[in-house]
Amino acid sequence: MTQIFFDLMAAIVILGALGVVLVRSTVYAALFLIASLMGVAGIYVLLSTEFLALVQVLIYGGAVTVLLLFALMLTKVRDLRERAPEPPQLAGAVAASLALLAGFMTMVYKTTWPRNVGQITPISFNQIGTALFNRWAVPFEIASGVLLVALVGAIVIAMQEEGER
Repeated sequence: MTQIFFDLMAAIVILGALGVVLVRSTVYAALFLIASLMGVAGIYVLLSTEFLALVQVLIYGGAVTVLLLFALMLTKVRDLRERAPEPPQLAGAVAASLALLAGFMTMVYKTTWPRNVGQITPISFNQIGTALFNRWAVPFEIASGVLLVALVGAIVIAMQEEGER
């Protein structure tokens, strides 16, 4: 049953990620992003890390995706014209993607995993809280600042558009 659940969640993550990249509509891309993030949350549940699954659903699935949609809807997207990538760009993108895939596969193959994967390692909420507020506090604050700047910038651009009319 665990293998079936993992396969289902992995399929949701992969199909959602492909949908984000391949679909033309920004709103549909955001919906595929939410589906992919929910699949990741399902994998977290499978790994017995319910806290991370909850954070994945609430923070990434909800707040970040809504912020992304607001920022995209407030920017001047309608002035961009659609065009197909030129062959040199496409060749470069494919080469970079294959190099990145090779790097990831090498990393996964060469990594020595520190524990028995068949054994569940419980982590208390105190340990998670200590790590979040001590070791990872600054990166979280930087990420929230970047998201705030993006939203404020989108609002400023939208206000300038209305003033031009």
